[in-house]
Amino acid sequence: MKKIAVVILNWNGEKLLEKFLSSVILHSDEASIYVADNASTDNSIQFIKDNYPTISIIHNEANYGFAKGYNQALQLVEEEIYCLLNSDVEVTENWLIPIQHLFEKDNTIGIIQPKILDFKDKTKFEYAGAAGGFIDKYGFPFCRGRIFDTIEADLGQYDDEKEIFWASGACFFIRKEIYRTLNGFDDDFFAHQEEIDLCWRAFNLGFKTKYTSNSVVYHVGGATLQEGNPKKTFLNFRNSLFMLTKNLPENKLIAILFYRLSMDGIAGIQFLVKGQWKHFLAILKAHFYFYKMINKNLRKRKPNNSQDYYYLKSIVFCYFLKNTKLFTKINNSL
Repeated sequence: MKKIAVVILNWNGEKLLEKFLSSVILHSDEASIYVADNASTDNSIQFIKDNYPTISIIHNEANYGFAKGYNQALQLVEEEIYCLLNSDVEVTENWLIPIQHLFEKDNTIGIIQPKILDFKDKTKFEYAGAAGGFIDKYGFPFCRGRIFDTIEADLGQYDDEKEIFWASGACFFIRKEIYRTLNGFDDDFFAHQEEIDLCWRAFNLGFKTKYTSNSVVYHVGGATLQEGNPKKTFLNFRNSLFMLTKNLPENKLIAILFYRLSMDGIAGIQFLVKGQWKHFLAILKAHFYFYKMINKNLRKRKPNNSQDYYYLKSIVFCYFLKNTKLFTKINNSL
């Protein structure tokens, strides 16, 4: 059995599979390749059978989303290392070898992310992950190479191996034993930020998440749910509150949740002023679900003494008030 399993989650993604599967097949001799299908109704499964008969297909019974979709499928995958790969990613020659070497070199590394560049403009980092993710004290995520909507060109400034806080779900490597110890992603997230939650839980157990520029992939981004979609707004706001409730240290929980709820309210007012009613309603719906699920999420909390989960106090302050747009310019004492 090969050590790595590349597992691509699919839902009605025939066109993406047609475009990107060939690069995965060409450059992944070190891995077994699976497509986990979330009950697609298009021709994607027949396309795989006709064109890539060596790919193993795992059939989920419904569209479970990203979180539960992978949780269901990975019960059937026994390779030592899982690579969760979006269907809109082009991989490159020898992309798996540096990842495998990192895992073999250090048993405390639980999760790894490669350099993620933009498929549409390969000179730039891609929004979802770039050169590795961090969060601030209040749970706002950002990346080396991407802060909010500012995306950097790849000039070699992040050509390194570095410990990060979270890895992008677009191309996410994790040891099977750690994935199963943590019971995988949280099904309640459905999609968006479940990878940050999983990395946080791994961090609380003492495992490292690493980035390496020696492995490079190109990601389309937004291929399954566009940035302007109110459903994406709902999922991002709701899941961020879920994640904080589950993982914050006890002495920070109430204050930071209050701050985030207040910041969400300001964002909602901004949507209202701009006439973006659907996004305003998406935030209201997110808060409704947060309160509905708060007791369940509190029960998911584990003992947590990790006070050093954040890279800086406020990325919002840095970006909007200090006008700091680049990761390399951040003063992490702020």
